[in-house]
Amino acid sequence: MYYYNWILLEWQLNVLDLFGGLLSLFLNPSPTAPVQSANWSSVVNESIVRSLITTEPDPVAEAILDQHLKALTASGFAGGEQGVWIQMGDQVLAEHLGTTPLSAASLTKIPTTLVALSQWGPEHQFETIVSTNGRVQSGVLQGNLVIQGGSDPLFVWEEAIALSNALNQLGIQRVTGDLIITGDFAMNFETNPITAGNLLKQGLDTNLWTAEIEAQYQQMAPNTPRPQVAIEGTVRVATASDADRSVTPLIRHQSLPMVNILKGMNIYSNNIIADMLAKTLGGANSVAQQAAELAYVPPEEIQLVNGSGLGEANRISPRAATAMLITIQQYLQPRQLNVSDIFPVIGRDGGTLQGRQIPQGSVLKTGTLDEVSSLAGVVPTHDRGLIWFTVINLGSGDLSLLHAQQDLLLERFQKAWNPPSPFPPSIQPNRAWQDSYQLGASDRNLTP
Repeated sequence: MYYYNWILLEWQLNVLDLFGGLLSLFLNPSPTAPVQSANWSSVVNESIVRSLITTEPDPVAEAILDQHLKALTASGFAGGEQGVWIQMGDQVLAEHLGTTPLSAASLTKIPTTLVALSQWGPEHQFETIVSTNGRVQSGVLQGNLVIQGGSDPLFVWEEAIALSNALNQLGIQRVTGDLIITGDFAMNFETNPITAGNLLKQGLDTNLWTAEIEAQYQQMAPNTPRPQVAIEGTVRVATASDADRSVTPLIRHQSLPMVNILKGMNIYSNNIIADMLAKTLGGANSVAQQAAELAYVPPEEIQLVNGSGLGEANRISPRAATAMLITIQQYLQPRQLNVSDIFPVIGRDGGTLQGRQIPQGSVLKTGTLDEVSSLAGVVPTHDRGLIWFTVINLGSGDLSLLHAQQDLLLERFQKAWNPPSPFPPSIQPNRAWQDSYQLGASDRNLTP
């Protein structure tokens, strides 16, 4: 599966510093387009999103929640550290510490997802520009190959292979000069420009491939050519003297669309993607503020220090997490998309949901730290429709026990209101969209 090489566990602690501040004017193309609103207000219904309005506790829901809390208390987890919010439409069925900001772990990726959609829209693609200051003769580029990164968080082996094939089609098989990195370029979730550049150099030349690269190549479309662009020089970051040299654009490499990037990020809870997106969106504080405004919740209920959820300082209330998911759903539906297109579906997608005993058809986001287990999403039922929820369990101990109690909580809700048959189309993925975009597709390498 092409996601193989980008699984990062949610509790990974060795996040690399994001790279920035290079000579963005080096290539002299048109500057990156500023972040713009994606016309959010025209499709989001405040009265439905605002989970502050109607609180009508449901006896069945409250009884199920009470069972959950008692089971946790019996296992040694403090009742005052367990947050739950259960909502159907604009009706709050049951809640416990629902408006209290709690350490949310990778539920932090929900506001990052929300703001990314709001600012860029589902079709947005990042652009990496490949240029040269030399000329091509008999398959040899006499000069440097210049890579201007455009904040693409999902440039991996398949993308490098496709880019190399595009260079081969331009008649380039060897580069006598250096591979120069400028802008915000990352590869295989390595954000250091030299590290990323060396990975790109390796991916461009089949003679340098490892078994890992070969395995990813085998996942690409049948008959994909085996490329060869050999870089004779070194990998380096652009300097001030480079800025004085004129360059000629060769290829505009476009990333996967935003929906596909977000789907992959959330399936595997990829921290590097989330932090790169948050940085490009203006940082954690900006993401938190925008997310609260979009979901109509008090700003104190979304407190972020990064976009991924690493560290217990990222705090979100169960109410806010639920409201953000409903907001995302409302925005996507007029575009023939829904939350299942950007969050994993139990029984369909693996990732962090692997092995969980959650009702089939549910769409979810997990969060895990040493003393945090969180889960948010939507469970389909026959009698009550879509049940939106957030569960944040805190405390040291057996996280697998917390997972089991969360799964049991959701099973009880669906059993109480009966499983749907068939699953509602409102939370079924748009397979045509997902299947239309694959890593390593040649048609995303455009010539000027």
